[in-house]
Order: sequence, then structure tokens, then C-alpha cells
Amino acid sequence: MTRTRHPSLAHWGAFTAVVDEGRVVDCEPFGPDPSPSPMLGSIAEMLHSPLRIQRPSVRKGWLAGNRDREGDEYVEVSWDHALDLVAKELARVREESGPAGIFGGSYGWSSAGRVHHARSLIRRFLFQGGGCVDQVGNYSWGAAQFLLPHVIGTTSPVSGDVTDWESVLANTRVIVAFGGMPIKNSQVTSGGAGLHNLPGWLERAQAGGIRLVVVSPTRADIPEGIAADWIPIRPNTDTALMLGMAHTLLAEGLHDSEFLDRYCQGFARWAAYLTGATDGQPKNAQWAAAITGVSADTIVSLARSIARERSLLTAAWALQRAQHGEQPYWAVIGLAAMVGQIGLPGGGFAFGHASLNSIGQPRRQVPGPEVPVPKNPAQLAIPVARITDMLLAPGAEYEFNGARHTYPDIKLIYWAGGNPFHHHQDQNRFRQAWRKPQTVIVHESWWTPLARRADIVLPATTSLERCDVGGSARDPYVFAMHRAVAPQGEARNDFDIFAELARRAGFHEAYTAGRDEMGWCRHVYEGMRAGCAEKGVTLPGFDEFWANGHAELPPPDSQYVLFEAFRRDPQAHPLRTPSGKIELYSQEIAGFGYSDCPGHPVWLAPSEWLGAAGAGQWPLHLLTNQPRHRLHSQLDPAALSRSGKIQGCEPIAMHPDDAAARQIQDGDRVRVFNARGACLAGVKLDSGLMPGVVVMSTGAWSDPDGDLDRHGNPNSLTADIGTSRLAQGPSAQTALVQVERDTGPATPHRAWESPLVHAATA
Repeated sequence: MTRTRHPSLAHWGAFTAVVDEGRVVDCEPFGPDPSPSPMLGSIAEMLHSPLRIQRPSVRKGWLAGNRDREGDEYVEVSWDHALDLVAKELARVREESGPAGIFGGSYGWSSAGRVHHARSLIRRFLFQGGGCVDQVGNYSWGAAQFLLPHVIGTTSPVSGDVTDWESVLANTRVIVAFGGMPIKNSQVTSGGAGLHNLPGWLERAQAGGIRLVVVSPTRADIPEGIAADWIPIRPNTDTALMLGMAHTLLAEGLHDSEFLDRYCQGFARWAAYLTGATDGQPKNAQWAAAITGVSADTIVSLARSIARERSLLTAAWALQRAQHGEQPYWAVIGLAAMVGQIGLPGGGFAFGHASLNSIGQPRRQVPGPEVPVPKNPAQLAIPVARITDMLLAPGAEYEFNGARHTYPDIKLIYWAGGNPFHHHQDQNRFRQAWRKPQTVIVHESWWTPLARRADIVLPATTSLERCDVGGSARDPYVFAMHRAVAPQGEARNDFDIFAELARRAGFHEAYTAGRDEMGWCRHVYEGMRAGCAEKGVTLPGFDEFWANGHAELPPPDSQYVLFEAFRRDPQAHPLRTPSGKIELYSQEIAGFGYSDCPGHPVWLAPSEWLGAAGAGQWPLHLLTNQPRHRLHSQLDPAALSRSGKIQGCEPIAMHPDDAAARQIQDGDRVRVFNARGACLAGVKLDSGLMPGVVVMSTGAWSDPDGDLDRHGNPNSLTADIGTSRLAQGPSAQTALVQVERDTGPATPHRAWESPLVHAATA
């Protein structure tokens, strides 16, 4: 049989799938990509993995009325029987509890393709079927998502709408990266990437003499091969550092009064806080040094350098994934406003450089491909990170972004796309909450931790088993994704599953809009093409695009500078804030009366940090970052991810002094624990860590044994608390732990094992 080649796309890059005898044998990187991700090599292995779910399966305990979803067995059923069960359960709960009894769960990256984007499809289905309880916000930048509209009138800078790299290279002299700029994070982009350019941009920046300053507890956040000044800082204290810098600018007259007067609202209120006029404590460099562990001289010197040279202040997404995570983002905007370079080429502030690929990538401002999602007729939603609270406390009130809400009483969870047993904090508490609903329905391709805790499991295809159209908002390509192989086992794509359920519920035509898979591929591409035409950009017709495998957008006509038009004429181009200006003091936020998020940037000590009383019992601050060899929990069982494990566990980086004090050596298996739980890990000594800090990557498939995760899921340890009542974002980076050598028997984890599945008898 002749080998065939099929263009496709993953979140970690575009590629061509090579198929031989019905199996994908290679994934060749997209030709123009200067730095393709090695994760492409894991695709074929996962596609043909023995962990693939072969047929629809039902949990035996659910059939007997048991809600304990840990470690149960499954019974295979026919597709007709499985769909009838799902349709019956949905109808029952709608009749008994209305849409408030159904939670539409979908969080995670799922597919890079937009037609088969799981979150879009499940919301389209549940909304058209009468509505459900939805999720708002995200785990990546949830605090920023609800803060930034109050401060700058938009969330677009945190999702990639920042001054582009060409402007930075031509104009910037100093880049200060709060939270660092690790190359590994830039391997991925939601919606896929044709180009991985960050290594090249950084090399050009260094060759051009741009100074890079990395403020982070770990030297690993400095880009590989790039010279940078490293400023170690205690985790969760970046806001104090920024306030100390802001005080220095004010005290030394280095702030731009004209910019603050013309473009900002409320600086006088913030300045009174900086000087200590409101609370008696000046937020000077000496004060900040005591909190951050950064010397006062370093703070003063850094403040002077950003004022005297063209500077770009960029903050990683991780900074706002902590208790009071709103504050560092607000403070970095305030600091940039004091410097007065916002709206100038190469100056001002940015978010997410190296938190995601394509941040700062020059690209035409045109729409991408997407499936339309109707409005939720139930108008019900919770902040995405408050799912455990919702399940454990139905009827309880909570505050969110200036309003009071009540948690619904969820009877049924329908989840398609993502793995909450990876990304949600305080997993042991979450496992208890997961027992509350009567029924959990899941679409999944593999026996993931989520699938193994579902009642009805519907096997879903992967991207290479269907046709799709993919592309991201910051990449200059849109890609045709051709089906490369037949579905494994009896897997079906999400669109077809929901279409059959919609048929049973009487709205098949509305759900499909009369289109099949290829009809939707054509529709979303032509929709993007029409949107591009309105912006003066011509793309080829669908047939040419599909045959070629991709279409390329022309480069932009000029360099993009964030808030350039606003700076040029703030009256003609006001921000979408109450004042039309940058709100360094927000009367609206102040009016909410939140002590955990007042009306201007402040230092609020988190409940867990190295300066807390609890650090005596739990003396190490745990930071959880994104993995190098997988995307969150995707690809974890593949060889590339397995190669990074130590004694079968997820690695934990420790400073040699911290390890020596505990008689721990490199490569030892250890127990990492606090009051919330524990996990096993393998030690990797790292002298480039600030003492008192340990680092684990997220995404190891969880394998709990009581409160201990044997594989190394660090969310067994992280705090499930909102960033504040304003945003209710996740606080994953606020966690103190202890580490000790594990002297127990070397029990291997079972995270990559399938449950016992009984074949259908009829």
C-alpha cells in the first residue's frame, strides 16, 4: 500500500501526517516553521494508543445507583443504547430541575480545529436544547479577564493584542519580564501555529543590544541561550516590587506627569497610597525589599532604567494565577503609565510573552475560523474555577464582579473537551464534589482520569480521524485538516454525537443547520474569508484552500503598537472605561467594597507565602508551571513525556540547599505534602532556584491512593480559592508545602491503565 500524506494541525504546530497501512507513522513539521515542537512526535503514538476508548461504555456502579466514581468497572453498550441513555437522562433532569440542573462542562484545549472544537459544540447543543449552567472566564488568565475591562476597557492585550515584535526590535532598549519568558511555553497556541518565532525574536533582540531583565523565582524562566539579568523574587510578591519601583519614580521625579494627567484617571489616589499618606506606610524600595527578597538598590536601579530608556514591561500569565492575582496586572499598568511610554513604539506594557506562542507576532487584524454558538437561554453561569464550590454548596451565595449570585443544584454534568482532574485546584476536595451529581456524561478519546470517573463514556475521534479547519488569531496561516485514518474502534466525532442527540430531542435541523462535516468546514472557512475581505485581505476559495492544505495571510502594512491611537488622540479614541482613560483608581471597583480587591493597585499578603506564619510548618513555596513535553495533560502517556519522569513520577525542582537540609539527593523519590493532600515526585536539583521554592509541572495524569497522588499531580496540593471577589480566578500559584524522602515501597502509579471494561453481551 502506498504511503499517503495529509495536512493537519495541533495546538503545538502544523504538520503533515504520513500514513502507511492505515496507521499514522510520522508527523512531518510544516515547512515554513523555524522552530517546530518535538511534541509532534507524540501524535501518532497517542492516536494508536492502547488507552483509546473503543466503544460506548457505562459504569457498573451507576447502573446500580452508586455515585462513587473512583475505580469502577464499565460495561460496553451499542451506540444506540448509549445515546438513548444520554437523551433520557437529559430529558429527565430538564423536566425535574430545568436547565439549572445541567452543567455544561468543557474546559481545555481539545482540538485545534474549529469545526470540531468541543467547547463550541457542547455549548451549541446544550443551549439549543434549552440551556444549562455554563462557565465564564478561564484558568489561564481568569483574574485579568475581569480586571482589565475596568482598568483599560478591554481584555485583548492578555490574549495577544500587544505591541508587536518588529516594533520592539526597532525601538525598545529594556524588556522587563515579570514572571519570565521561558521558550517551552511558546510551543503551543490555542488553534494551532504555523510559525514558532519566539526564539528568533529573542535572538534578534539580543543581537540588537536590547537588555532583558527576568524577574522570577527560577532562572529556568530565562529563555534558553539568551543572556539576561536575573532578579530572583519570592513568589506572589511581584506587586510589592512594582509598588517599590513606582514609589522610586514618584520620589525622584521620574514619573511622566503630563501622561498621567492626560491619559489616566485617579493617579492622585494611588500616589497617596504609594507615599503612605493613606496608611502611614510608604511603599518605598526598602519596604518592598523586605517583602520580595530583592535588594532596595536593585529595585531603585530597575526603576531608573525603565524611566530613562524605552522600556516594555511584560507580565506572564502565571502572575495573576495567585491569590490577589488582579494586583500585579493592575500594578504593571500603573508602573508603565508612570513611565509614560504607553502607546509609543516599543514601549508600555504587555501580557503573556512566552505564556503562549504568537504573542507579539505581527499579523493582520482579521477574524479566524469559528463555529457560531447561540446565547444560553438559561442565562446561567459560574466562574470557571468555582466548580467545586458549586457542587459542594448548592444554594450558597457568592460575590463576583460586583454582583451576588447563588450556586445552582447540579444533577447532571455533561463534559466534552478537557480534563478537570488535571487543571482544577485542590483535587482531593474536587474528587469529593464529583460524587454529588446523579449522572456524569463524558466524550473522550482515551481512558483519562476524567473518563474513568464518568458514568456514560462516549468514545470521540481525534483530529486525524475527521476533517476540520484550524487557525489562531495571532498566526498568519489558516489550515485545512484532512482526515488521515479511519476512526479507531467505534469512535465518533463530537459533532455527529450531538447531532444524533439533537435528533432524539427534536432540534436536529437547528443544530446541524443542514450541514454535514464538510459543509461546516466550508462554512467556517468562507466565513473567515468574507471577514478578511472586509479588511482588504483576499484568501483563495475553499476548494483551492482545501487542496493546498493552507492559506497564508499577507503581512501587516505597519508595525502594531498597543494604544497608539489612544495616545495620539484620547478624545477621538477613548478607552472603554467609565472615564475613557486608564483607570489607576477605579470608582466602580471601589464601589464593590471588596477588601480583597480595592479601588487601586495594592499589596495584599496572600494567605500562603514565604512571609506567612504558616511557612513555619510548610516552609517551601510550590510553583506549578506548564510542562515541556506535553500540553497540560495532553500527551502525558507518550514516550516524550515519559522520558522526563523520575522513578515514574513527575519531577520536582529543588534548590540543593533545601534538599541537603532534608537529606534528599538528586533522583530521589519524595513525598510533597500539605494539609490539602500529597503527591509523589522525583527530585531534580536546581541551583537556579531561589531557596525556599520548589517547582513542579502540571499535567501528570492523576492516580490517587487516598489523599496521595502516586504519579505527581501537583494540584493535589494547590489552593482552591478565588483570586478575589472581583474575578474569582484560580489561585494555583499560592501554595506552601513540605517535602520529605519517600521511604515507602516503590508502588508504581496506575494512571496510564484502562479500567476493567466488560464486552457487550448483545
